[in-house]
Amino acid sequence: MSTEELYVTRADGVATLWLNRPQKRNAVTHDMWRGIGDIANQLASDDDVRLLVVRGVGDHFCAGADIGGLAEMPLRDYHANNQYADTSLAAFPKPTIAFITGSCIGCGAEIASSCDLRIAAEGSVFGITPAKLGIVYPAYALERVTRLIGPSAAKYLLFTGDIVGAERALDMGFIDELLAPEAAEARLAELCATLTERSLLTQVGTKAMIEEVLHEGSVSDATMLRWQRTVDASPDLAEGIDAFAARRTPRFTWRPGAGA
Repeated sequence: MSTEELYVTRADGVATLWLNRPQKRNAVTHDMWRGIGDIANQLASDDDVRLLVVRGVGDHFCAGADIGGLAEMPLRDYHANNQYADTSLAAFPKPTIAFITGSCIGCGAEIASSCDLRIAAEGSVFGITPAKLGIVYPAYALERVTRLIGPSAAKYLLFTGDIVGAERALDMGFIDELLAPEAAEARLAELCATLTERSLLTQVGTKAMIEEVLHEGSVSDATMLRWQRTVDASPDLAEGIDAFAARRTPRFTWRPGAGA
């Protein structure tokens, strides 16, 4: 087990970014924000990485920000590194999964909502707590959580700062799947295997277009044409058709460096 506050493991095309401060329930320090952004950007350009999982060492995902040293630094510096991490995770071009156990509070919820999918174990708890500190949630994080769970649920969490159980988080749409702890681990492995078997071209193109829908309201003709040309130049379509006809598992080979 690494002694670093952040570290990465890799297996079968899946990179896992571990938050590693279990004695502090993986509370994120100022330096960790910069590290999260750097790691996400490095992995984004790595063709061997098909999928990014974010999770915590020990019993918790992330209990929030470690504000112990916050008073000793300019708030703008903290916000800049927080935004860097948030944006880098959200802009990661390939699929991302937050695997949540225990606490997912404050910036833990921010990290989770920056991922594409969220799997949670029973007993996990959720909250967005700036109202307990007298601060305003960053606009970029507020926009994302509002798109994820809707304005009413976002207002409830942000106005009250209440901690809610996993069942309530599932009802809100904050998490996608809720399972018993052992089943959650098995489901994570199953989902990772499924995603790495599918066409990365489909996943990257779909993710880019959904983001455009969220920000612009629709997919532009230029974006659609660009992805149509990418499909035409890619070997994935022919491989998918051939594998379907032969009743075998396809071996998709397209990577973002091939053009998009």
